[in-house]
Amino acid sequence: MSPLHFSFYSAFTFSSLGLAFHRTHLISALLCLESMMLSMFIPLSAWSVENQNSSFTLAPILMLTFSACEASTGLAMLVASTRTHGSDHLHNLNLLQC
Repeated sequence: MSPLHFSFYSAFTFSSLGLAFHRTHLISALLCLESMMLSMFIPLSAWSVENQNSSFTLAPILMLTFSACEASTGLAMLVASTRTHGSDHLHNLNLLQC
């Protein structure tokens, strides 16, 4: 395994571990999700450039589009939960109280 591949795999692993273990604030969970998407976007775009295949050049753009939609939805949820609950702590958000 090359050092470049190892760095991409470790970035994805660390961001998923951060999402699993540091779930106190919603903003930290959103940042971990964005780092996961970024660690998948960079190798996907590098792979399509390495192969020089025109059919794979659309895949990184589609992934970046879905990542932007995910980020905007997450920020909207962050603003809505902060307005209703007063903070972005995840332990305050309980779906059974709705």
